[in-house]
Amino acid sequence: MLTLRISAPSDLTEQVLDIVGEDPAVSSLALMRGASLQPAGDIVLVDIAREAANEIVGRLEQLDVSRLGSIHIEPVSSWLSESGLAAEKHTPGSSADAVVWAEVTQRAYAESELNWTYLSFMTLATLLAGIAIILDTQILVIGAMVLGPEFVAIAALGLALVRRRRDLGFYAARTLVLGFGIAIGLTTLAALAGRVLGWIAVQDITGARPSTDFIYTPTKWSFIVALIAAAAGVLSLTSAKTGGLSGVFISVTTVPAAGNIALALAFGLPHEIWGSAAQLLLNISGMAVAGWATLAFQQVVWSRMSARRARGLRREQRN
Repeated sequence: MLTLRISAPSDLTEQVLDIVGEDPAVSSLALMRGASLQPAGDIVLVDIAREAANEIVGRLEQLDVSRLGSIHIEPVSSWLSESGLAAEKHTPGSSADAVVWAEVTQRAYAESELNWTYLSFMTLATLLAGIAIILDTQILVIGAMVLGPEFVAIAALGLALVRRRRDLGFYAARTLVLGFGIAIGLTTLAALAGRVLGWIAVQDITGARPSTDFIYTPTKWSFIVALIAAAAGVLSLTSAKTGGLSGVFISVTTVPAAGNIALALAFGLPHEIWGSAAQLLLNISGMAVAGWATLAFQQVVWSRMSARRARGLRREQRN
């Protein structure tokens, strides 16, 4: 179940009510006339089945509500309502499976923004990965993977293709390139300082590393894991179930590869630089492809669900 809080100019209110008032996916409706000060107008509160959100939000956008006012989409974690249960049963599909494109797109933009917080997490994760490689410990590698903030930006590349948002694709690509570039650069400087201080020796990187040598040796399994992990991650991002994301972060060798690139740059080890760069690009490309394929499949499925619901509504209107 979702709640829509719609702020609209008064001259649009009746049209908004026409859109939501007779829809069987709506379980409750409230109108507060004159309650909105900016824009000057009314506030409409609507409880709807999650499966119908795309159609209703789309019709409100066609009415220009998002430009002249605002549409807030808020998930309802717990609710008790017989009419709400009836609305969900009446709407095709499952609430847990439903993709609310406005929600997914907003999250993609928000978490792909290149800001100090993103750069800080990326740099800290890459530094941690570098230490994990020096100590040859998988525990720290896992910590670096979980700390890295890059997954949503990678998923945003696929979303940009599916939803035809060129600006989002550029936005996410810029964040990934600059984020990894700055993190690798700062980690390289830290590694050079460690080399000067005698804390890090070339043997720490070129010696036997049974726990972390996979970082600079990409294989077909690296690509397969990236595909599976990205598909699971996108499903977690787009559905009401988000428990799978931590598993995705632990699965894909992006940040550890960036950490190894930084160490190899500090010690001038071209073999490790190219191997780690290949691992990084292989994982990012695999995740982007899988993200696109998963989102494209979901768009097809929910387009058919929407068409099925529209046919049902037309039959009801005729009867």
